[in-house]
Amino acid sequence: MVLILDLAVQGVQMLAVLALAPLLLGFTRKVKARLLRRQGPPLLQPYRDLLRLSRKEVVLAENASWLFRSAPYMIFAATWVAAALVPTFATGLHFSWTADLIAIAALLGSARVFLALVGMDVGTSFGGIGSSREMMFASLAEPAMIMIVFVVALVAGSTQLSHIAIFMQEHASLRVSLGLALVALVIVALAENARIPVDNPATHLELTMVHEAMVLEYSGRHLAVIELAAALKLLLYVSLVGCIFFPWGIASGEPSPAAYALGAVTYLAKLAAGGFLLVAFETSIAKMRVFRVPEFLGAALMLGLLGTLLLFVSRTF
Repeated sequence: MVLILDLAVQGVQMLAVLALAPLLLGFTRKVKARLLRRQGPPLLQPYRDLLRLSRKEVVLAENASWLFRSAPYMIFAATWVAAALVPTFATGLHFSWTADLIAIAALLGSARVFLALVGMDVGTSFGGIGSSREMMFASLAEPAMIMIVFVVALVAGSTQLSHIAIFMQEHASLRVSLGLALVALVIVALAENARIPVDNPATHLELTMVHEAMVLEYSGRHLAVIELAAALKLLLYVSLVGCIFFPWGIASGEPSPAAYALGAVTYLAKLAAGGFLLVAFETSIAKMRVFRVPEFLGAALMLGLLGTLLLFVSRTF
């Protein structure tokens, strides 16, 4: 009976992140439109878009390989698993032992490789440009992510997210190294999700787009799966920030149904706050040139490295 209950709670978390990902995307679009004094699309528009795309016929290029057909599902699976492993409303779930920062980074890296490969599979110029830019950004974003993992692991003594969340709840303190890691993680999240100032998800400019360039040849249910994976990736990074740096409200130990409910409400509040702050930042800054992005990600790498060095120099930081 206990095993069934644990599996049920784990299943609720997996379905919750899948259901909330389009809602977070719609929330950011709505808030951004309001900040720009426009009415904007309905809050549930991403769900309608996914449903509409899933009903459309898939159009494939003549030279598309088996990878082009299967990659959307592999990208979605890897991203969904990574997002479902992050503790949202409770820690210590049945599969929490797999919720490791290094494992999540590996899953996201695998999804990125598949996306870059399908961008070059058909042989279009836009796909090749998007794939090359994605790999260029990844070569800087992944080392920055590793340095962030080092900082968090040195502070909490583990790379397991449930242990990190519990440690941060019980030993909450202001640390310079954690502040640097937070800023670095936000920079990496902006780059990984192709948001301003790295990329503008609302435009399709050939000379600037990164993510859209790799998926231009997709249509129908394939495009719906990729767009859902992109929404899951955005939710994943917001959940990571909330789990590591703002873990308050997450149910831990042997929680009761009331603790689960409080954790769920707290998690929704974190998603709303994260989406609002993301949009507020995007509306207050302009998109930078593509050749300036390495400097932007280099700052994240340096912040993570500085945070790690501060921990080695003095444990009081």
